[in-house]
Amino acid sequence: MGKPPLRKYFNPLWFVFLTAFVFCVSFLFLDYYLTLTDRRITILLLNTNDAKHSQLSKPSSFSVDFSETNGCPIKTSHYTNQNNVTDRASNIPRCVDNVELVTKVHTNNLDPCSGKYIYVYDLPSRFNEDLLKGCHSLSKWVDMCPYMSNLGLGPKVIEKSNEEVLLNGSWYATNQFSLEVIFHNTMKHYKCLTNDSSLASAIYVPYYAGLDVGQYLWGFNVSTRDASPKELVKWLAQQPEWKRMLGRDHFIVGGRIGSDFRRMTDTEKKHDWGTKLMFLPEASNMSMLLIESVASYDNDFPIPYPTYFHPSKDMEIFQWQQRMRIVKRPYLFSFAGAPRPSSSSSMRNDIIKHCQSSRSCNFLGCFDGNCDDPVHVMKVFQSSVFCLQPPGDSFTRRSTFDSILAGCIPVFFDPRSAYDQYLWHFPENGSSYSVYIPESDVKGKRVMINETLSMVSESEVLAMREEVIKLIPRIIYRDPSSSLETIEDAFDIAVKGILGRIEALRRDITNVNNSVLYPELYHNLLFKIQFNICDPRFENGIHLLGKSMTSFDVNKHHFTLTGYIKCF
Repeated sequence: MGKPPLRKYFNPLWFVFLTAFVFCVSFLFLDYYLTLTDRRITILLLNTNDAKHSQLSKPSSFSVDFSETNGCPIKTSHYTNQNNVTDRASNIPRCVDNVELVTKVHTNNLDPCSGKYIYVYDLPSRFNEDLLKGCHSLSKWVDMCPYMSNLGLGPKVIEKSNEEVLLNGSWYATNQFSLEVIFHNTMKHYKCLTNDSSLASAIYVPYYAGLDVGQYLWGFNVSTRDASPKELVKWLAQQPEWKRMLGRDHFIVGGRIGSDFRRMTDTEKKHDWGTKLMFLPEASNMSMLLIESVASYDNDFPIPYPTYFHPSKDMEIFQWQQRMRIVKRPYLFSFAGAPRPSSSSSMRNDIIKHCQSSRSCNFLGCFDGNCDDPVHVMKVFQSSVFCLQPPGDSFTRRSTFDSILAGCIPVFFDPRSAYDQYLWHFPENGSSYSVYIPESDVKGKRVMINETLSMVSESEVLAMREEVIKLIPRIIYRDPSSSLETIEDAFDIAVKGILGRIEALRRDITNVNNSVLYPELYHNLLFKIQFNICDPRFENGIHLLGKSMTSFDVNKHHFTLTGYIKCF
């Protein structure tokens, strides 16, 4: 039999080729569409006003940061997907008229530290280590050397009684002003540290500002108090990392209240307190984590005081929380503190009178070191349903966090004691975890504290106590040498907050078409191009003429902006 004619197979072959062609064209158009669907170009002006307490946003974007060094800019390029995970691929730099264009080839290697990298300065030792060596002179009133032991946690607490108030061995006699040392030692074990500052989302300045100023608060002139802060900012201004954003991506930790770092004048009057650290022009660009903010400064971010509990494992926290749920609380409320007889504005005397006049109150007078013993303090708070937290020498108290640790519902008398302070760590709804009684009502004898608290229903008490117990992980600092597996502690939340703050600064968009007309804004201009695109071929359409940005042509999508760019 002869071969069948070709015509017999012509229609099937044609159908196969046609189908394959349609599929290829469809996939081609789909790929092209995905690369073009969501692209944008933005110019960013650094503006701190709207960035306070911002959370880290998660847009998908390709970004290029331009910095000027040796006539040719340096950059950092990242691709961030919707899960906030960065894919860092090998960059291809190209200099055109002193502007470097950086493209990125998309790969499947995802970086869990994207947007979380922190670079830590290796400061001259006089700003941290030397202060610890001279610990005997850090305070006029107390020898701070014991409190600097155990990575800043202080001496380990050993219970002498059989009551087991503290449950396990992760308790320390931690000083309330030790935050800087604890934070620094914890940062040394942070999982996303980098030695490459160009990768860093934030720069940490490990200056022990609180310990430094603490040794000069009494009996020293302003020149002595300001000497170290001025030396610090002079050193910082010389660093290449500083010049990228003039310190706006830098943060510092101060283990004291804000007024200790914001002296208003340069006179030698008695009431001129603290240093001018955060009023120095360079430092005013940095963000500061501290235990209390005394005014509405956009770069102050209060974080919890250190407590006595520094667990090294998640299970220790879970066990402690469960114990606080079932512990018996025979007292309706308690107060641990001392009177302020020399202060006519203090409500401490009123609080103590209310407590001593009620059988339902447990009073711990802070005399002869009673309140320096973690066992005494925690025993009082564990025995109480509510814990009174009036302002003391300042609006906030370390006692607030000790009471939360004990599962005791805090009672505040001034919004500045908590509600206006710890926005990263406390719920927005203050009534969910605390009771508020206006200070004026107490002073004006319009309320009786015991009557007010006894009117809170049992169901409300149980709900608030559970919210307080849930807060425990958020207000404690773990053992700096350890890491928790499933829990975020106060350190983790503070780091997340400051990363979000700095990212918000980078993303704070101002109308460049208007702003660039004013020369005084020239030095605050940070140039950033963002594309939601994986295909590096878009590079060929970008045209930068010297330092004047005139037009962009990306796959025939035109964006025209005019202005002069300051490349840091």
